Amino acid sequence: MADINPRRLVRVHPERVTDVSSTDFPGHYPGEDHSWDHKLFKKNLKLSVKRLSQRSIEFDLVGVDASIANAFRRIMIAEVPTICIEEVYVWNNTSVIQDEVVAQRLGLIPLNVDPDLFETRGVNDSATDRNTLVFKLNVACTKKPNVPAGTIDAEKLYENSTVTAGHLEWVPQGEQEELQAFKIKPPASTNPNIVIAKLRPGQEMEMELHCIKNVGKEHAKWSPVATASYRLLPHITLYPKTSFNTQLKRIPPEHADKFASCFSPGVIRVDPVTKAVSVDPKGVRGETMSREVFRHPEFTDCFGLGRVRDWFMFTVESEGPYAPEDIFPASIRVMRSKIANLKKATERLMGMTESDEPQQDTTEDVQMADT
Repeated sequence: MADINPRRLVRVHPERVTDVSSTDFPGHYPGEDHSWDHKLFKKNLKLSVKRLSQRSIEFDLVGVDASIANAFRRIMIAEVPTICIEEVYVWNNTSVIQDEVVAQRLGLIPLNVDPDLFETRGVNDSATDRNTLVFKLNVACTKKPNVPAGTIDAEKLYENSTVTAGHLEWVPQGEQEELQAFKIKPPASTNPNIVIAKLRPGQEMEMELHCIKNVGKEHAKWSPVATASYRLLPHITLYPKTSFNTQLKRIPPEHADKFASCFSPGVIRVDPVTKAVSVDPKGVRGETMSREVFRHPEFTDCFGLGRVRDWFMFTVESEGPYAPEDIFPASIRVMRSKIANLKKATERLMGMTESDEPQQDTTEDVQMADT
């Protein structure tokens, strides 16, 4: 593996972990200045995408503290806004599903609407074309004519036997129909095949749905992600390097395959001729740290296990209007907004302290410098 400064490692032992806290702060190491430096931070900060698909992304964030990485994770889950169904007006529902259950299902349907096009509607605000999106759901189940005798498939027997998200019909309000974004991609569900209910002849559903902008900390339906998580990069040390200030021993050739089997598949490479072992720099990302290797005394002092404290491997699955690669930048914008508000409040508080009198706030919102 690539050389990693031992100070960056969280040590993994058979029954515990050590060195979990960072030590790069002033006063920890005598004679060393670890004051925060912007240039050094920019040099060490790295962001690289490892995998990108239509609905998920894996990327590495390197060079930040766990508090920052976790803040981004929480913001992606709970504070990046989306548009969801909030109010359901039921005019007619003769299906076997109660109105409340249908309303709950409708609220969980992800929509393809860009939240930046709408304003957040307050509790006492009236619905307008700038803060509310309207859909209607009007589906009735009927028998299909001329169905062959003996047919038992409901899809062949009945029309509209399954109510899906594809039945949602957008009803433009005010100037919404003139928005270029809606002309290119009209509001709809991100997945038209989501099942809402099953109907049989004589049953129907007629409803009006109002959608508003909000965030996941208000309700999980507004969360833009199915999941957002991270792991620390595993780190495995082998001969001839040292671990815990102890010179490591070679893995006995006769036990090379057994050693490899103690880790996740693809993590340890074994030379078929010499039986020399090495760590696959790509495969090590999949190591689960089962610590199975500690159970075998023949491998004592032959390896060192750890994780890189400031190397975060993120996995984010999008479920909504955001492309996977857009969710993390959206969380950065939310973080910058929070910092700007905190800076503004701090400056105002300091101004009040100096004058001992409340001062009129005449400043605009704080502008954050791009880095």
